Amino acid sequence: MLALRYVYVLALAIWLGGMVGELLGNASTRFHYVAYACGGALVVTLTAMRVLGPRPPAFAIRLILSGAMLLVALYSGFAIGAVHQLATQLMMANVAGALVLLYWEARNP
Repeated sequence: MLALRYVYVLALAIWLGGMVGELLGNASTRFHYVAYACGGALVVTLTAMRVLGPRPPAFAIRLILSGAMLLVALYSGFAIGAVHQLATQLMMANVAGALVLLYWEARNP
């Protein structure tokens, strides 16, 4: 269970760091693939933590938020990758979501 939590936090940290780097213009277009992998890891590890042990606090909200962030990343990468302004706004929404998820992890004992 502890290993799943570490994978979850690591994926969240990599995804958040990559999004901030992308917003600052330091990341390449290959970041989208990292975002997809991290988003998938968030959803899978949260679900595994629920199945294998006690339900994480605010599980449903965290799973919905993680899934929504993954869908926004997929939409941003595939559908509107050429429209930079909208992609940037969607990424900022994902950064806000990632910060909420990080807050939940930080306050968890």
